[in-house]
Amino acid sequence: MRQSAYFNEPVKFKFKQSIDTFFVEEHLPFKPSNRGRFLLLKIKKQNMSTFKLISVLKSATGLDERDIGYAGLKDKNAISIQYISIPIEVQKELKNITTDRIEILEINKNDQALKIGNLSYNHFKIVLQDISPKDADIFKERAEFLSIHGIPNRFGYQRFGEDSKSWEQGRDIAHSGKRLKGSREKLLVSAWQSKLFNDWLNERVKIGKVIESNSIQKASKILNFPPELIKELKKQKPLFKLFIGDILKRAKKEYICSNMLKESENFANKSIIPTGLLPGFKAKKAVSDARYIEERFDDEELTSLPGGRREAWIYPKNISTDYDREKNALIFSFSLPKGAYATTLLEEIGGFKLKI
Repeated sequence: MRQSAYFNEPVKFKFKQSIDTFFVEEHLPFKPSNRGRFLLLKIKKQNMSTFKLISVLKSATGLDERDIGYAGLKDKNAISIQYISIPIEVQKELKNITTDRIEILEINKNDQALKIGNLSYNHFKIVLQDISPKDADIFKERAEFLSIHGIPNRFGYQRFGEDSKSWEQGRDIAHSGKRLKGSREKLLVSAWQSKLFNDWLNERVKIGKVIESNSIQKASKILNFPPELIKELKKQKPLFKLFIGDILKRAKKEYICSNMLKESENFANKSIIPTGLLPGFKAKKAVSDARYIEERFDDEELTSLPGGRREAWIYPKNISTDYDREKNALIFSFSLPKGAYATTLLEEIGGFKLKI
């Protein structure tokens, strides 16, 4: 299947992730309270993963890993600005940080520690090389189109390790039935979760494209769906077609889709978002027709993680491009919701799979 949900012809550019080409900054959904027993550190780091940052802070302060809070993971091969929380009593020990790859930009008091997901959005600035003026114009047009129509919220290649196959180890660990040992095994099993989600999402995009580009009878034959169902699905404007039984999200509330056309209109006006399954022992599962598709991408043996639902569709915001004709380089700035991958947006616009 093509990487892009919308575009058939690729846009030519080169992208190699490094501190010179990739910048990301976290934005929190709250302001520091300026009181309390925690410090909220705004940290700029380069060529360093979040796990390595935590390790450095652990060594400098003597804290246990569980006492160091963070909202999200940030790439190693990048310049990142992210927030970390620590107990206030170890503030003096911050002077023990000696690496020049870490710069503490701000220190504020806060009454609560950070937890995973305490993010509003991430803002990115990415440099693309070897892109012609014509392709730069096409790139800009596509980015603006996607800010309106949205993109599939796939997990990026970073999720699957250097060989793109860490999910295989995760699947084997999940099927072993043993209790997970440490963050590495948890990360591997979550890669298997992510693979299942991506495969489900690719299938749902494929269904939408088949329905939009074929007659009712031909789409019915390709998908093996009843013609009456295809007829109803064709009435939906978004590419991602909703089915009875899909689990939808409005604000923070999740509920089951019982009226496809009505909810599709809500989806088109961005008041609801469809969700996809991350298998686990606590995950809500779709029902009816939606479950018929979803169950092929479920894993009943994955019980070592709670699982959940992930938003299937997202909308890039704050989009801008700046083209340098002398260097044939494009600076692409944009914001994405928490948990979304910048590289998946590049693949959607470019129409090809990025190389690691």
